[in-house]
Amino acid sequence: MKAMLSQPMAGKTEEEIRETREKAIKVLKERGYEIVNTLFTDEWYSRESMEERGVVQIPLCFLAKSLENMSKCHAAYFCKGWETARGCRIEHDAAVAYGLDIIYEE
Repeated sequence: MKAMLSQPMAGKTEEEIRETREKAIKVLKERGYEIVNTLFTDEWYSRESMEERGVVQIPLCFLAKSLENMSKCHAAYFCKGWETARGCRIEHDAAVAYGLDIIYEE
C-alpha cells in the first residue's frame, strides 16, 4: 500500500516543513504504507530550470506532479492546515473523487 502527503508549505520555514513531513511519514510507515514522494527538490524543479522550460505557473507545475504521483497511491495523508492551502484542497478533492483512503493529521 502506498500513500502521499499533502502539506501546506506557504509561510513555513524549511525546518517546519521537514518536521511535519517526518512526523507524517512516521505515522504512515507505522500503518504499513510506503511513501510516494510529493516534495520535488531536484534541479529539474528549481525556479531557474522551470523558467527555462517555459513554466509560467510554477505552483501549478508542482500540483500537476503531485496529482501524477497520487495516481500511484492508495491513500493520501493531509497535514494540519490543508483546508487553507489551494493545492492541498485540490489534492483533497481529487483524492475523494478517485476513492483514495483519506487520513488526517491528528
